[in-house]
Amino acid sequence: MKSGFISIIGRPNVGKSSLINKIVKEKIAITSDKAGTTRNLIQGIYNKDNIQMIFVDTPGIHKPINKLGNKLNSEAYYSIDDVDAILLVMDASSELGRGDMYVIDKLKMVEKPVILALNKIDKLTNEEILKKIDEVKDLYSFSEIVPISALKDDNIDRLLSVLENYLTDNVKYFDTDVISTSSIEFRLCEIVREKILELTSEEVPHSVTCLLNDLTEDDKTINVYVDIIVDRESLKKIIIGKKGIMLKEIGIKARSDMESLLGKQVYLELYVKVLKKWRDKEKYLDELGFNEF
Repeated sequence: MKSGFISIIGRPNVGKSSLINKIVKEKIAITSDKAGTTRNLIQGIYNKDNIQMIFVDTPGIHKPINKLGNKLNSEAYYSIDDVDAILLVMDASSELGRGDMYVIDKLKMVEKPVILALNKIDKLTNEEILKKIDEVKDLYSFSEIVPISALKDDNIDRLLSVLENYLTDNVKYFDTDVISTSSIEFRLCEIVREKILELTSEEVPHSVTCLLNDLTEDDKTINVYVDIIVDRESLKKIIIGKKGIMLKEIGIKARSDMESLLGKQVYLELYVKVLKKWRDKEKYLDELGFNEF
């Protein structure tokens, strides 16, 4: 038996959550085209024969502009401390930027093997992939560089076989049928937040979080009550929409995903509440679970 913990890090919007979903073959982390989608440490468990890898999906490392940003960076750094290896994910289809260099600079303080996954190679030609590898190979003493496409499931098996070489434990930490440590309650709230990210414009997503208010169940139905928290009245109006149309659309899409997850009919109630400047207030960050890691 070989096992171990691997932290997935990188700047926002490079495909970390898409990768972890592909590895465990189920959607345990929400995805969107908005930067900063992941806000919590999410553990995904990969099992194969006598191999168990526990992946820790982290918030994207970035220069913070509020207390929430500091919390998210702290979570990402925290995940590095007690793992066997670090999987740095970079977007191979975009130019190297200050965000990439900021993350790499932080890694210089770490004494762990770092494997670089160059993601989104489906957007590149073979020649461009080789050029990108040549461009990044001297930025840091990477233990391995593996080009992948999480979207197309390209070279993921190769990445997993590489990571096996860095597992240091011989303990089975989780039962084979466990694929995530995230609670159902957390995943339900994240489904709602994903639909908000999908349906709203750039200014809205970073100011929104979701909190489970109540969850009840009978023989046929699961009743889910979720509070959508925003930091100002104008965003509340956007999320509710004219005559409640936007909130209804969010609810329809979220309920469909919840029913797929739970295997049961879902009754979903959404409430939009304003907590002014919640991203900068310790009280709200505590209540919303951002200090739990």
